[in-house]
Amino acid sequence: MPKVFSYYRFWMHWLAGIFLIVCGIPCQAGELHRIGVSVTDLGNPFFVRIAHGVEVAARRMIGPNVQVFVASSAYDLPRQAMQIDSFIKKKVDLIVITAADPVAIEPAVRKAQAAGIPVIAVDVRAAGADATITTDNVLVGTLACEYIAQQLKGHGKLVIINGPRVSATIDRVAGCLAKLKSYPSIQMLSADRDGGGSAEGGFAKMTDLLTLYPHIDAVFAINDPTAMGAEEAARQAGRSEFFIVGVDGAPKTRARMRDVGSLIIATLAQQPDLQAEKAVEYGYALIKKRPLPHAIALIPPQLVTKASAQEPSRWQE
Repeated sequence: MPKVFSYYRFWMHWLAGIFLIVCGIPCQAGELHRIGVSVTDLGNPFFVRIAHGVEVAARRMIGPNVQVFVASSAYDLPRQAMQIDSFIKKKVDLIVITAADPVAIEPAVRKAQAAGIPVIAVDVRAAGADATITTDNVLVGTLACEYIAQQLKGHGKLVIINGPRVSATIDRVAGCLAKLKSYPSIQMLSADRDGGGSAEGGFAKMTDLLTLYPHIDAVFAINDPTAMGAEEAARQAGRSEFFIVGVDGAPKTRARMRDVGSLIIATLAQQPDLQAEKAVEYGYALIKKRPLPHAIALIPPQLVTKASAQEPSRWQE
């Protein structure tokens, strides 16, 4: 019996060795080799930072051979669902998404999970995701409109240039409107125009607002590209009686704020690199079957004014 057992052990070790040689590293269970990233707009520097940050964080944590596949949904749900299908076919180990639609994305999320792939939502919530990493967007809106109210000394006419109906935008506007209840003398002229989260959309919606309203005191733009577009519309219309507050804290916006004549006087800075890093950390923990500290990680924003725009950006350059 001992001799038979010895032969048995020999063959088991031999077969295990052949298995590893044939399969290589990808056959190891619970490892992270491939990541699929689908963001909503690669024309927005914030989402470029998210995608880049995932790659940097993964290679720092796992190693230089991690593959990262990046796609942009352009806020198109069917397109994002196809991207997730593509990630599944590529046999990625983790998917990081900024959802084009926080509710309707759930079937695509569940499909990925059924294939054994954890899904981490960044920037906006995604129904069914294993975890969410996002800026505290209610706080973003609260701080932005508190600052606006202070600059207006509690009196004036405000417009909000809204954006896509994702949780980040919804929460920012909700936080703003809740804060403004404390300032009844601030008149809300418009809050529902969707600029699409882009400079072009911000330009178009601000142009409409300038035509409708002969006097505006302040603009809250739901992100920095929208703010930049709104400022360009004002410049072309020869209007400068108001100021603009944006969201993101992108280096390009900070540079613009340093110009004396800029109408953008503040932005609520996000930390895309930190969001990306936490997304990879959470995804790797799930792959390793480790418990997560929280299902939702909220990262606080930072108010950046013209004065503090002179300081180094919190975005890694």
